[in-house]
Amino acid sequence: MSAIASVSVCNVRVPLDRVTSFANRTVRARDYGLVRVRSSDGVEGIGFSYVGNAGGRIMSVAVEDLLAPLLLGQQSTRVEGLWEEMYREALLHGRSGSVMRAISALDMALWDLNARLVELPLYRYLGCWTTTSVPAYASGGYYLDGKTPQHLGEELAAYVRSGFKAVKMKVGRLGLAEEEARVQAAREAIGPDILLMLDANNAWSDVPTALQFCKRYEKYEPYWIEEPFSPDEIDSHARLAERTQICVATGEIEAGRWRFKEILDKRAAAILQTDAAVCGGISEWRRIAHTAASYGATISPHWFHDLHVHLVAATSNCRYVEYFPDDQVLNFRRLINRQLETKDGYLQLPTGPGLGFEFDENAVAKYASNSAQPWARKKL
Repeated sequence: MSAIASVSVCNVRVPLDRVTSFANRTVRARDYGLVRVRSSDGVEGIGFSYVGNAGGRIMSVAVEDLLAPLLLGQQSTRVEGLWEEMYREALLHGRSGSVMRAISALDMALWDLNARLVELPLYRYLGCWTTTSVPAYASGGYYLDGKTPQHLGEELAAYVRSGFKAVKMKVGRLGLAEEEARVQAAREAIGPDILLMLDANNAWSDVPTALQFCKRYEKYEPYWIEEPFSPDEIDSHARLAERTQICVATGEIEAGRWRFKEILDKRAAAILQTDAAVCGGISEWRRIAHTAASYGATISPHWFHDLHVHLVAATSNCRYVEYFPDDQVLNFRRLINRQLETKDGYLQLPTGPGLGFEFDENAVAKYASNSAQPWARKKL
């Protein structure tokens, strides 16, 4: 058994080609935290997380000062034990947010490393239910200056023409009539048989307002309404779920199995969007998914299709991977050396070991906070 010989971390900021808006926010760049865990055999696993639009260095500090010292010299296959030790070490620093994202990235790197050690794709190492492909929905429909409902419809229709049977758009930034016009244009453009997901990105602060919008949307038969409120407003999610015909989906910013159990206990969502780069890593994501299965809830994980394609392939109560067709929104795509292939709305499972891709070191150096020395390294 090989031991963990070094842990490296890097913070990068990747600008967007054009300013993108949704609900109450406008994004010009994205910060990502990247990690590498190397074994004494020279095999390396990688992990990552999205860490916002500012303050990405917080995750790097958590890795360097708090978590990496716990991993050095340990067996990489002792994943459960190492997760518990990292979690306990971080109790006073944050059981969510950047510290939990640091745990998530390191846990991901351990799973990637272990799968590479036995030369298996991650989904096979986890124990998969399919070995070829998984269903995906095309995620887009953002607000852009000058983008009309017709333009929105044309965008989503293009995803359908490329083979996707489900698409997602943003809602919640405009008034009632304007938002209904956008949803109507989307439905008319994609036709009646394509699933239409609506993402509100925490747009509303009270149930009556959310209901006003949802009542307008119901006639267009959306598959779900995503993150209608702040993630801390679990009771509001539950009250909305009781009063609208649209399934409520949430959980992309949540961390830890206990928070998801509260969502399920309160019937605040029928669909969880648990993100393994946020919730506590692959280890915690699997616990959450198995808990959801006992409630009859499904998982359609948020973001990072290159990661979640493996988890959806290995989890029977998953329905969709969120897929971003270009690198404008999920510009993490610029940081890796291989992209997933799509066919008829399905993502083809990669065949290489582990996650099936590497960081593009030229891109990492280009966007790193410290371009001269991108990686900070802790070693035995």
